[in-house]
Amino acid sequence: MALQKAWYGDKKWVWLLLPLTLVFFCLSNLRKIFYKVGVFASSKPKAFVIVVGNISVGGNGKTPTVIAICEYLAKQGLRCGVLSRGYGGSQTHFPHLVQELDSPSLVGDEPKLMQHRLPCPIVIDPKRVRGANFLYEEHGCDVIICDDGLQHYALQRNFEIVVMDGRGVGNGFLMPMGPLRESVTRLNTVDAVVFNGQAHTDISISPDKTALMTLKPSQWINVKSGECQSSLMIQEATAIAGIGDPKRFFATLRNMGITCDKTIGFPDHYAYKLADIPKGMVLMTEKDAVKCKSLAHDNCWYLQVSGNISENLYSMLDNKLAIYQR
Repeated sequence: MALQKAWYGDKKWVWLLLPLTLVFFCLSNLRKIFYKVGVFASSKPKAFVIVVGNISVGGNGKTPTVIAICEYLAKQGLRCGVLSRGYGGSQTHFPHLVQELDSPSLVGDEPKLMQHRLPCPIVIDPKRVRGANFLYEEHGCDVIICDDGLQHYALQRNFEIVVMDGRGVGNGFLMPMGPLRESVTRLNTVDAVVFNGQAHTDISISPDKTALMTLKPSQWINVKSGECQSSLMIQEATAIAGIGDPKRFFATLRNMGITCDKTIGFPDHYAYKLADIPKGMVLMTEKDAVKCKSLAHDNCWYLQVSGNISENLYSMLDNKLAIYQR
C-alpha cells in the first residue's frame, strides 16, 4: 500500500527502485520483440477478439466496460463470450466455464460478477489462447472479449481498448518505480482509450479514439436476500470497498447525496472475513457483494451500476467489425 501511495504522490524514494525498473523495461520489451518477430508463438481463433485492459496496475473500470460492450454487441445479434484469467480464484483445471454455483474464491470475483450480470458464456483460463479457442469451438462465439490481458501477446487481437480512471498514470514510471506495465506511448497504438469518469488532458491521445464512461447507479440490492430498492432510507451507514480505487465508490455515494459515518477501503480483490463486515447498515460495491454473500447480515446492500460509454466507442467498434466481416 505504501508503494502504491508513492506511485500517485511525489515521493522521491521511488528512485531507489530504478535498477529494478530497468530490468523490467528490458525484459518486457524483449518479450514484445520476441512475439513480434515470431520467436514466441501467438494465435487467435476465427472470431473477432477484443482486449479490454490497462497500462497500469490495479482495477480502473475494465469490468463495467466489458459488460457494456457485451450488452451492446448482443443487441447487434452477435454471440459474445468473455475470457478472464480468473485472478484470485483457486480453480486449477482450465478452460473453466463459470457456473451459477461457482464461488468467487474458485473463479475470481470479477468473472463471478460478470456471470451474474451477463447471459453469455464466461470462461476463465490463464492461457488466453486456449480459453479463446474454447469459447469459439465449444460455444460458437462470434466475438470474444478478453477482460484484461493487454500485455498477453500470445493472444492476437482485432481491437484493443485501454481503460483509465481518475488516477491516470501516476508518476508516469514503469513498475516498480511507478504503476505502469507499459509506457504511456502504448496508448498511441491501441484502438480506443476509455476514460472512466473524466478525461486526462495531460495525456496526449488523439480525440478520435477516446471515449468517456460514466458509472450510472441503477438500484440497491440486499446482499443477503436479493431484495431490490430504488433508494434507501439511510441514517447511519458504513461504506466498504475492495476495488482498485475505493475512493471512487465513496465519491459516487457523496454524489448521490449519501453521507456515511465511516468509509473503509480494502485492497483490490480483497478476501473478506466475517470480522470485516461492520454492524448496522453497510453499503458496498457489486464486486464486494459477490464475495460477501455468505458473510452478510440483513442490512448489507450493494449498489448496482451500469457503465454508460459514449457512442464514439461503439462507432469505432462497428467500423472495425465491418472491415473484419468483409
